[in-house]
Amino acid sequence: MGPLTLVVDGKSSSGFSSDASTRKMQGLQLEPKKFFASVNVRDETPFDFLRTLFEGVIAGGTAGVVVETALYPIDTIKTRLQAARGGGKILLKGLYSGLAGNLVGVLPASAVFVGVYEPAKQKLLRALPENLSAVAHLTAGALGGLAASCIRVPTEVVKQRMQTGQFTSAPDAVRLIVSKEGFKGLYAGYGSFLLRDLPFDALQFCIYEQLRLGYKMAAKRDLNAPETAIVGAFAGALTGAVTTPLDVIKTRLMVQGSANQYKGIFDCVQTIVREEGSNALLKGIGPRVLWIGIGGSIFFGVLESTKRFLSERRPNNQEISKSE
Repeated sequence: MGPLTLVVDGKSSSGFSSDASTRKMQGLQLEPKKFFASVNVRDETPFDFLRTLFEGVIAGGTAGVVVETALYPIDTIKTRLQAARGGGKILLKGLYSGLAGNLVGVLPASAVFVGVYEPAKQKLLRALPENLSAVAHLTAGALGGLAASCIRVPTEVVKQRMQTGQFTSAPDAVRLIVSKEGFKGLYAGYGSFLLRDLPFDALQFCIYEQLRLGYKMAAKRDLNAPETAIVGAFAGALTGAVTTPLDVIKTRLMVQGSANQYKGIFDCVQTIVREEGSNALLKGIGPRVLWIGIGGSIFFGVLESTKRFLSERRPNNQEISKSE
């Protein structure tokens, strides 16, 4: 009985040890996935990198165009509120003024942003410890914003001047801005744009990714479309509210044209506060939060849907689906 017990115990102990070791090794292999939001975290070959880049470009461009088209009137109202000095009257005509020309810039800018963000996120998530995934998302968001700014700024300058009634068509706007202010006129407010958009992009994508990861870990499943939209809306609205003063400064510098009312970012802040009060730095916060909140829900919803659509058409989509 004793030997039998010893043998049984020995087998049980050995079996337990083997099973425990196996589970431990599996846990070590699977645990990092909890911190990674992207389906391509394990991709390492040059081909996979290019595929991630390509899918990011397609998904980003699609999401950007859909959001811009759907919410352009709200953006126009926000811009006119911010540009109005003192008790200036806000016009509600021509709310789609400049949309066509803006889409010409939005499509490549959104494509470049996500095209840079996704590969950068993958690289950073592999390089950094699991508990620093937020740093990876923040950094990738800032890098994506910096890359896209070369397209975004001229697009934003033309759009906002058309929204405020300075020009009636995008080609005329570009031609006249360059003739009166030089090529640098297309990059008016570039510093303030980076001051607003780099923190905005970094925060919005970090908040979205972290909320998404937390939800996936708690629910032990991926988010469905409505849940993705809610998380995207919350991330967008919160980030939009926090960065409103930076947006007001950027708008004032971009629409001032050759008048040069403001000498720079700090002079703009001082002048606004002195002439209109500190509350002027929150002008347009309502439309901005509404616009970016709804925009976040649409953008991230379309982005994830497009990424999923593309991933399902990969040759190895079954393996990828299992790895998620």
